[in-house]
Amino acid sequence: MTLETIAVVAIAASLVVGALFTLVAGIGLLKLNGAMPRLHAPTKAGTLGIGAFLMASMIHSWTYDEGSLHELLIMGFLFVTAPVTANFLAKVNIHRRDCDTPPEPPRDDTWSTLLVPVPDQEQDQDQAQGQA
Repeated sequence: MTLETIAVVAIAASLVVGALFTLVAGIGLLKLNGAMPRLHAPTKAGTLGIGAFLMASMIHSWTYDEGSLHELLIMGFLFVTAPVTANFLAKVNIHRRDCDTPPEPPRDDTWSTLLVPVPDQEQDQDQAQGQA
């Protein structure tokens, strides 16, 4: 098996994977109800599908021509901007109250910090004394 044959198989596999992910993204965009569930289909599956298409293009350019890194730049830009865009769209939906708002965080000093609740500290001390 030559290197060119391996490249053709890799290109075909990348195209099939890209087509499947893009199809899933399109179906998810059409079938999911509400703005928040629809965010996941194009930002996750669509990004992976386009990334697979770009990978196939990159393999093809390195196999049959002198090669190009433009696809790598496009992939990097896409993988950086898609999650940021989805985050902004989610924030807009939350602020407009178009969806269920996330639950309120608990009202204590240990939420989102490195502090440990007192009962857990006592339990850790009891376990440490039991092991000693």
